[in-house]
Amino acid sequence: MANALKLENKRTNWHSSRLGSINGIWYVALGATLWGLDPLFRILLLKSFTSSQIVFIEHLLLACYAAPVLIRYHKTLAGKLTLAVIGAFLFISWGGSAIATILFTEAFAHGSANAVLLLQKLQPLFAIILARVMLKETLPSKFPAYILVALLGTYLLTFGFASPEMGLKELGTLSCLFSILAAFLWGGSTVMGKFLLQKKLDFPVITSLRFLLAIPLVSLILLVSGDVWQVNGSGGELTLIAVNLLFQAFLPGLVSMLLYYKGLSSTKAFFATLAELAFPAVGVCMNWFVFGQELTAGQLIGFILIWLILWLMSRSKENTSG
Repeated sequence: MANALKLENKRTNWHSSRLGSINGIWYVALGATLWGLDPLFRILLLKSFTSSQIVFIEHLLLACYAAPVLIRYHKTLAGKLTLAVIGAFLFISWGGSAIATILFTEAFAHGSANAVLLLQKLQPLFAIILARVMLKETLPSKFPAYILVALLGTYLLTFGFASPEMGLKELGTLSCLFSILAAFLWGGSTVMGKFLLQKKLDFPVITSLRFLLAIPLVSLILLVSGDVWQVNGSGGELTLIAVNLLFQAFLPGLVSMLLYYKGLSSTKAFFATLAELAFPAVGVCMNWFVFGQELTAGQLIGFILIWLILWLMSRSKENTSG
């Protein structure tokens, strides 16, 4: 009877762990999917605000969530705010959110779009290297195959079957350096987020501090940019702008990050960085359905490959964090 009970407990624990790992991958993917909805709101808002102004307003709105959460959970930070933890928070808040976005935007403004998009695909590689060095995560046996197929899928999503027309000169420009730095910061943010979760910090606290710590930097960027506030329109138009701002901040902004960090808490960093590829996959669909950009056969195959990899990773017994 005792042996049967032990066996049943093992089965229950295995199923619970299995369910947790599946949820972890799909939580990250769902969070990344919501990022793909960002253009639906941002394009409309750019008619009334500059990029810096939108980011500034978003963070002020998100502070309405972040401040009460931080007040509620502040005791959980006691004794955990080491220099390493503070550095990780600043990395994901300043580096991953603000600086990386600015670098990526500048890369498009000053160089070849094809080169920038191609080099941005280095993001998972940076995350894998940093996860190995910082978190001591070991690659599972099938992971090389996962990343090769995932990178092929993202390449097809971006370029289809065509090869990007560019030369070595375009790969040596300042814009490509910006793209590589942005990829490093985004990949590093995944690892830093996992590092914070390993320090037993709750994912709502990490999400809150990510938003709150970004406000001083975003405010400084807005001040330096000298953007003039010009919001014009009728009452109905202003209401639409306000609704767009709220959805922009709380759907692709807040909800996506809560889902992302919840999933990351039970998923290894290098699996999570591949699950983030749901973002470009959904972005391509948004371009097709909403903006009328034709979906090519190569992009369709890339879309299928990415979701196939997500499914295979969710079934792996090696994707849960140790």
